Amino acid sequence: MQAESAGRTGAGYWRPGADRARSGCGDVARVYLCTSACDMRKSFDGLYALVRDTLELDAFAGHLFVFANRRKDRVKILYWDRDGFAVWAKRLEQGTYAMPFEEAGQRRREITAQELGALLSGIDLSQAHRRKRYARNRVEAA
Repeated sequence: MQAESAGRTGAGYWRPGADRARSGCGDVARVYLCTSACDMRKSFDGLYALVRDTLELDAFAGHLFVFANRRKDRVKILYWDRDGFAVWAKRLEQGTYAMPFEEAGQRRREITAQELGALLSGIDLSQAHRRKRYARNRVEAA
């Protein structure tokens, strides 16, 4: 019994981009949700094409790109990790993610890393209320 649990320690605590933060490459700049259902058979090249053609974003920018299937029980996250693309995937055994599909004709929706964590934990962002907090203005690099 201990051998089984020993192999699973920490498995549920990894979050996309965490390895980059530990390795000194900095935090994730932005998180983008694709607001249309995606074919979960897609992998690196297929998800890259969705980022480029559907979301109309630069997949090499170091951002996280989040995709879900129509049933909302599977999610994949694509990101550029220094020297290649990485894909993180999860399939729920029960329940669904509260993915905001087709909101107001948007192709994508930008969320914070904290909101991504909440979404992956099962929290419906449309019903969550953010309390006012101080936030420094981002300075865009020219």
